[in-house]
Amino acid sequence: MADKKQVEAITSMEEDFAQWYTDVVKKADLASYTSVKGCIVFKPAGYAIWELIQRQLDDRFKAVGVENVYLPMFIPEGLLDKEKDHVEGFAPEVAWVTTGGLEPLQERLCVRPTSETLFCDFYKNEVQSYRDLPKVYNQWCSVVRWEKETRPFLRTREFLWQEGHTAHATAEEAEARTVQMLNVYADFLEQVLAIPVIKGKKTDKEKFAGAEATYTVEALMHDGKALQSGTSHNFGDGFAKAFGIQFTDKDNTLKYVHQTSWGMTTRLIGALIMVHGDNSGLVMPPRVAPTQITIVPIRQQAEGVLDKAYELKARLSAIGKDTWDGNASNYRVKVDDSDKSPGWKFAESEMRGVPVRIEIGPKDIDNGKAVLVRRDNGEKKEVSLDNIEAEVTATLQAMQKDMLERARAHRDAHTYTAHNAEEFKQLFAEKSGFVRAMWCGDRACEDKIKEELSVTSRCMPFEQEEVSGTCVCCGKPAKKMVYWGRAY
Repeated sequence: MADKKQVEAITSMEEDFAQWYTDVVKKADLASYTSVKGCIVFKPAGYAIWELIQRQLDDRFKAVGVENVYLPMFIPEGLLDKEKDHVEGFAPEVAWVTTGGLEPLQERLCVRPTSETLFCDFYKNEVQSYRDLPKVYNQWCSVVRWEKETRPFLRTREFLWQEGHTAHATAEEAEARTVQMLNVYADFLEQVLAIPVIKGKKTDKEKFAGAEATYTVEALMHDGKALQSGTSHNFGDGFAKAFGIQFTDKDNTLKYVHQTSWGMTTRLIGALIMVHGDNSGLVMPPRVAPTQITIVPIRQQAEGVLDKAYELKARLSAIGKDTWDGNASNYRVKVDDSDKSPGWKFAESEMRGVPVRIEIGPKDIDNGKAVLVRRDNGEKKEVSLDNIEAEVTATLQAMQKDMLERARAHRDAHTYTAHNAEEFKQLFAEKSGFVRAMWCGDRACEDKIKEELSVTSRCMPFEQEEVSGTCVCCGKPAKKMVYWGRAY
């Protein structure tokens, strides 16, 4: 039985979801605060999640022709100022370096909030001919945005991410890459993180500063708030014209490149917590769990118990096959041989969200069995030691699948449809979740909805449906069905 002291240290999510989130981050030992306000330390348990996200996402990038590079973290002010809409969009969040050593700098340096301008400066020298295209680059790095309100993983002043930046010969190629990378994100979220998403286009009000179009994957957290989980932007040739990125095409004429950018951040760790966690702590999808299997020896001082636990670890580590993604990789297995009580070990394993716990003691060994416990639903069963590899594999595969289905069922149960203004207001007054409703396309209506209801447009889904003929704000003929929600 799990130790109640561990669980009691977590505020119930039904009582205070924000405090529950903070408690889980602390108790699961994912991160800690620092003397730099708004910045966190990624502790080993938290950084291990990011490493697994990075590794598996990077594999998907390389499969679609992406190459990794690294650009400087400093951007000269004059470079940043070249694209007007872009600099205005980021101005409130920019951190500046004004002194180098003991001397004031002749030109301020921006600490990158994003790297469009640096990539443009780089591409203008790299691209001369159509033969140099496309450029499909990505970098893994940190960025700084001077946020006023912060929360671990979800919104910090410095955060880790990847940012892809591409250059193409035609508008069609750029659009195809923009949508392709959004689909890579959606597949990754659903198949690896077990988080279902809505894919769509941002309104002009919500699109990225300087972009022609922004596409997004939106997820719903357990408390009914939305989380923008990844974005992909089509810049057209706007940045290219501002920075003079031209190439000689096949017809021997000078043309401007068409560009894209796309990114995912460490807020995905926050999404994992808020989509799958419960009042006992984290619940980690197997494919991204730093430890997939914890073996807890019962009466470990008894002869042969620890030996059997480590024998099981060796067996499982050797044969682990992540058959759900076609890649052979060993299971991540730990033996908890600390001097804590079994109940404490159970609670700690649950707190950290370890997908499978195996309990084994002297009687189990005598009977050729072990107890297998599944984290997401608490299911406990005896399994034969002779067949434990197959049992563990089947359990991990089922858990990965079931977690996605459970999250999708939760999202669908908290997605509502409003046919008119009255229903729209009532739903947001009484419910939490997505609301699907029609919009006329007028920015004034979008602004009014945000001002009156503290609600934003999350996206115009690719799969459009006409749920009514009129805008839920002004009553005029509607142009688009929009997912609306309160968001992190």
